[in-house]
Amino acid sequence: MAVAMAPETPLQHVVMTNGVTSDHTPKRPAMDPNVLNVVLGTMLIKPWYPSFYPEELVGRTVDRLYVCQWCFKYSKELMPFLGHVRACPLRDTAPPGAVIYTKDGYSLYEIDGEEHKLYCQNLSLFAKLFLDTKSVFYDVTTFLYYLLVAHNPSPAIIMALPGQENTPRRQVVGFFSKEKMSWDNNNLACILIFPPWQRQGLGKVLMGASYELSKREGRLGGPEKPLSELGKRGYQSYWSQAIARAILSAPSKKILTIEDIRDETYIVQEDIIATLQAMQVLENRKRGGAEAVMNKAKVREWMEANRVGLTPPVDVDGFVEAEKQEEEDEEEGGEEEE
Repeated sequence: MAVAMAPETPLQHVVMTNGVTSDHTPKRPAMDPNVLNVVLGTMLIKPWYPSFYPEELVGRTVDRLYVCQWCFKYSKELMPFLGHVRACPLRDTAPPGAVIYTKDGYSLYEIDGEEHKLYCQNLSLFAKLFLDTKSVFYDVTTFLYYLLVAHNPSPAIIMALPGQENTPRRQVVGFFSKEKMSWDNNNLACILIFPPWQRQGLGKVLMGASYELSKREGRLGGPEKPLSELGKRGYQSYWSQAIARAILSAPSKKILTIEDIRDETYIVQEDIIATLQAMQVLENRKRGGAEAVMNKAKVREWMEANRVGLTPPVDVDGFVEAEKQEEEDEEEGGEEEE
């Protein structure tokens, strides 16, 4: 049964978007959504695709589904939703898991699907509303999840509940997942920036983080394939910019090979070659045994035409080493005991 939003919790932002993981919109959804409207905190969002919420709890079709912005628990009734958000255990704390990256107002948290099964299941069910091809919802134990948390999100979700402070809070604005053990060395299985926070370059932050983690693990890989049309566009943009930065950041007299770019970016060779061809910066002339040559001047022109800077979306110095994080946690624990 649909329930109107109570006056004390007005919808702060109405987001009628068809954007998911890219600036482009799919022309036709594969199936009609079974959730007609989803409320995330105080934001009303129009889903694209059906999700596999339990029919015995949600029904075959629900006009409005209420989802907690902190733990992603859901309810089709308003009053239980309001009761939950007043007492949600994650309301005044960080998300579960460990912070592995912090820079420029954003943090990345790593969550083990086996340790935080219910959280990851609820997150996956919510994400499916905006993803066509996602298939893992309940068997999350073999996956790691990486949450992108905005310290001062724009737009912000402000829960105007009586008797509680009416201030913006940190917000999970997107995530990516990856298999713990991938036979194909995939560094990413699923990626999504939630609709209210798209078109801010945050998808490239997640992609950059996935490649940096691959580099630290010494495992050359890429996203799970085949990619959707939106995925191809998003990764084509990321790969192009990462490759262009690697080429223009190299010493001017250094002769770069595909292997050099691979070692710098951790992008697999076939993706590098396909991207260079798409950028139209290769010249079909032999040199030093190579079949084609990268034209650095064309790469520079491409960067200028696309307004791409040399600063990558992810700062390697923003990663928090596990040992350092454990020491900080122990120090905080010791101070509390004293």
